[in-house]
Amino acid sequence: MAAAAAAGPSPGSGPGDFPEGPEGEAPERRRKAHGMLKLYYGLSEGEAAGRPAGPDPLDPTDLNGAHFDPEVYLDKLRRECPLAQLMDSETDMVRQIRALDSDMQTLVYENYNKFISATDTIRKMKNDFRKMEDEMDRLATNMAVITDFSARISATLQDRHERITKLAGVHALLRKLQFLFELPSRLTKCVELGAYGQAVRYQGRAQAVLQQYQHLPSFRAIQDDCQVITARLAQQLRQRFREGGSGAPEQAECVELLLALGEPAEELCEEFLAHARGRLEEELRSLEAELGPSPPAPDVLEFTDHGGSGFVGGLCQVAAAYQELFAAQGPAGAERLAAFARELGSRYFALVERRLAQEQGGGDNSLLVRALDRFHRRLRAPGALLAAAGLAEAATEIVERVARERLGHHLQGLRAAFLGCLTDVRQALAAPRVAGKEGPGLAELLANVASSILSHIKASLAAVHLFTAKEVSFSNKPYFRGEFCSQGVREGLIVGFIRSMCQTAQSFCDSPGEKGGATPPALLLLLSRLCLDYETATISYILTLTDEQFLVQDQFPVTPVSTLCAEARETARRLLTHYVKVQGLVISQMLRKSVETRDWLSTLEPRNVRAVMKRVVEDTTAIDVQVGLLYEEGVRKAQSSDSSKRTFSVYSSSRQQGRYAPSYTPSAPMDTNLLSNIQKLFSERIDVFSPVEFNKVSVLTGIIKISLKTLLECVRLRTFGRFGLQQVQVDCHFLQLYLWRFVADEELVHLLLDEVVASAALRCPDPVPMEPSVVEVICERG
Repeated sequence: MAAAAAAGPSPGSGPGDFPEGPEGEAPERRRKAHGMLKLYYGLSEGEAAGRPAGPDPLDPTDLNGAHFDPEVYLDKLRRECPLAQLMDSETDMVRQIRALDSDMQTLVYENYNKFISATDTIRKMKNDFRKMEDEMDRLATNMAVITDFSARISATLQDRHERITKLAGVHALLRKLQFLFELPSRLTKCVELGAYGQAVRYQGRAQAVLQQYQHLPSFRAIQDDCQVITARLAQQLRQRFREGGSGAPEQAECVELLLALGEPAEELCEEFLAHARGRLEEELRSLEAELGPSPPAPDVLEFTDHGGSGFVGGLCQVAAAYQELFAAQGPAGAERLAAFARELGSRYFALVERRLAQEQGGGDNSLLVRALDRFHRRLRAPGALLAAAGLAEAATEIVERVARERLGHHLQGLRAAFLGCLTDVRQALAAPRVAGKEGPGLAELLANVASSILSHIKASLAAVHLFTAKEVSFSNKPYFRGEFCSQGVREGLIVGFIRSMCQTAQSFCDSPGEKGGATPPALLLLLSRLCLDYETATISYILTLTDEQFLVQDQFPVTPVSTLCAEARETARRLLTHYVKVQGLVISQMLRKSVETRDWLSTLEPRNVRAVMKRVVEDTTAIDVQVGLLYEEGVRKAQSSDSSKRTFSVYSSSRQQGRYAPSYTPSAPMDTNLLSNIQKLFSERIDVFSPVEFNKVSVLTGIIKISLKTLLECVRLRTFGRFGLQQVQVDCHFLQLYLWRFVADEELVHLLLDEVVASAALRCPDPVPMEPSVVEVICERG
């Protein structure tokens, strides 16, 4: 152990130090390494390895101290530590020595590679610098030769340089004087050749010199001649400007030259705007002529191109030239230009709106949107130049107004398409059936109407979606990002059409004798199913499609899907209820006429069922088939096994049997009426006009209730003989044989028919019923 300690680190290094050089490290680095060890072992700042907070720097037993003595350190360990601790200290010290050796070797290897690389680099640099030194030597020799030649040339030309400088100054002065003396002739020649711009530049170059030396007679004469020529030049420029035959750039050049000649700016400003007004009004008259009745008007895209290249382009040139020429006019000049542009722009916008109004009849928006896009793009430049005139805002308002009108037009188109579908359905229902050839059924007609309406809706959405296309210049405006999508397309077009469709369908539910009287019942049934399908799925699909295509935002209030579905369901319910009333009225009319036109007191003994009852069963069967094409069966109550064989409940009831017993005589009418009224108190009340559900059983039940209730009320108004009562008995039994299968509860038919027979018996002086077996035979034969 002592040998291991003696072979340990040299003085000045400890187990926690980094590898040190042969000369030792500075105390600062040793303190830093010691601090890192204390941090690793969790020791406080003032203690380390059980020693006091402030160690003595001269302590020979301090492994990290500068005065460390191995012999003293070993003696101290042998005196103070037991054998086990000495063994642990030896093991720990050997481990640290090995770690330090490993770190030292790693550093040597790493630095060795770096030293090798640095040696190669230095060797290459020596070779490169040797070549560079040779080149620098040659360059220094050449520069010395050049310097020698330059010094000899400068010495030779020193005297001549001063003389040349003086002569150059004299030459420049002579050229200026020559220009001044030749100025009148140059100006005259420029005026004759029409080079007005060159003449003005000549005058501008010489004006300051002539003004400065006008006290000299020679310069004074030149100035007088130039003023005369300049006055003639200004007169010709004014004449050319007033003629107005040239374009805006040429006139702007004239004004610019006149301003350079010192003409009054206010007067030139007025004349410039007056000439510009004349040219722009000519463009407006040309556009107005295209709108006239005699020549065929060009398409809207060609019209906007003409207006954009003619009027708008001319207005841009005028505005740019005005701002360049009369910038010194300040706010007053800017306001004058804005008023000028605002007045002419309003006239141009009126012509554009007139032309756009002629496009409202078409269904395709592609050409119109392209025209509006070009119209809006053309007005960006004048809108930027003339922000105070509000041209860009006015153009945007026109585009928004046209978009709203197109939405209204498409809404009218959807309404017309819906009415057209209804007309087609009416014609298909009214068309005569050719023998051997079946016409389209209600299910097929419903599918055609639904697909046609949906295709028209999709076409309208695609048409108005062009207004929000990314390539359209005005699609990024707030209106087309928000209000147009939510309030215009979703609410105004789609929701408006759905509500309009519901209102149109509800208009067929008017009272009979008005509009509803001429409505085919099949049309009512078809519309009710159409509205129910819309409530079930179509409304949600259409609104979802609209929201996805137009990215409808939530910041505007929109109609919930549930509200529209509720309106459509209510419309379907009203239509189906009206269908029940209409069909019930048709059958009721047959039954009423059959009761009112027959003499029931003198009728013969019944031998068969009346034809009207067979017709009622046939019509009810046809209605059942018709309703079954569009609606599901529905739920029925459990049917009794003898429903079709039941002769009549009135004969099996003990209370009613007594009413028709042979002991019943007309001498006791009060007792019979009392018995009938008591029976009604305990019988189930029948709601004839109860709400109709969306299934076939509910519809047929409503129609049969209305028909049988009508039959009951008609019977109550008549007086019957014995055979009349028996005929009613036969008819009611026949109806019971067939009608029970159409209703939800067969007891309802039994109760109503029992009521009819009982009412007829009460109004019969000789109420002798027919035998049930005979009634059954007659009905089976009929």
